[in-house]
Amino acid sequence: MGIHISKGHLIDPTNQVDKITDLFIEDGQVIGLDKAPNNFKTEQLINAEGQYVIPGIIDLQARVREPGQEDKASIASETRAAAAGGITTLCLPPDTQPIIDTPAVIELIHRRNELAASAEIVTLGALTKGLGGTELSEMYELKRAGCVGVSNARAPIPNTLVMRRAMEYAANFEMTLFLTAEDHSLSKNGCAHEGMISTRLGLPSIPEAAETMAVARLLMLVEQTGVRAHFCQLSTAKSVQMINRAQHDGLPVTADVTTHHLYLTEMDIGYFDSNCHVFPPLRSQRDKAGLREGLSNGTLNAICSDHQPHELDAKLAPFCESEPGMSTIDTLLPLALRLVDETNLTLSDIIARLTSHPAQILGLKTGQLGIGSRANICVFDPQQSWMVSHETLNSRGKNSPFIDWEMKGQVSHTLLAGRVVFQR
Repeated sequence: MGIHISKGHLIDPTNQVDKITDLFIEDGQVIGLDKAPNNFKTEQLINAEGQYVIPGIIDLQARVREPGQEDKASIASETRAAAAGGITTLCLPPDTQPIIDTPAVIELIHRRNELAASAEIVTLGALTKGLGGTELSEMYELKRAGCVGVSNARAPIPNTLVMRRAMEYAANFEMTLFLTAEDHSLSKNGCAHEGMISTRLGLPSIPEAAETMAVARLLMLVEQTGVRAHFCQLSTAKSVQMINRAQHDGLPVTADVTTHHLYLTEMDIGYFDSNCHVFPPLRSQRDKAGLREGLSNGTLNAICSDHQPHELDAKLAPFCESEPGMSTIDTLLPLALRLVDETNLTLSDIIARLTSHPAQILGLKTGQLGIGSRANICVFDPQQSWMVSHETLNSRGKNSPFIDWEMKGQVSHTLLAGRVVFQR
């Protein structure tokens, strides 16, 4: 189908495009900019006047609960929600049920994703078999089956020698290692940041050192092995400083941050709001400021949702006994857009941290809209306001701490490989 997106403000950081122009799509690819190619026939016209046209958003971490927890959500429901939020690619961590440690599980996910067809899912393979932390997985087979990297999710690898061997193995096959920095001996049984709020509420705490000590250990191993490493969902200012130093020294490391850690702190727990029970925990105001600074200076390369939908009952238990995680896929774009007003980042900077930078981290050819590129596209109205509520959240998970927040920026169209998968 020939699709003509007219008069939209195109922002494509990879190709340094930031202007009002027309975009022409055919056979799932971008085939023209400014002017229609010869013999182009418009079969669908999208009037994007007053709106921004950007590459489809790439979310570096989102759980869709399938396979294994379909009572919470499914590939179909969460890819539909992703499309409604302008997200065209979701990266799935390996802690599904069953765990992504064999090619068969990867094939299962890809087949179900093809049936849903609202957004693409890419997978991370398990770093160790069954995420057990002792025996290395068959990384090469996982790579051949389509995994874009390997990770042990939040499962610990207490033996440093096993971690070193895993890094060497991943480096040998040129695989990116996605790391969750957590010293489980310090964070064990904790559910809130170690500070005045956890003390006042009597909650078991997780100190800043649980993350920073793990970051230090992992950076030393990265330096020794040369593996390409990505640090997932950093939450402390000290960790950002350490990553910044490592990047300055030339280590092949990148890092991301979640939207909720850029906006919420330990104070938002209030009186045991279980929607604020997450890992890593919401930190101090100083940490939030440090994360924003890390995003501004380029230390933090990407913004992700860390989407974790839950059924209502999962959040009804006492704070520490409730299941951790937030439903954040619907609010990824509007919360990111707010940063333009609240930091020194430009809109192009924000779009890069949602599109081209995540694509580079995952080794994907998407995240940009040059001629011949895959037509994964998001069109959104930056002035359109909406209220976050159970009714406006498209995800099956309604466990959002942003309920009753007013958001600015609403997606009107999402295209996946040149096909309209969402239209408001």
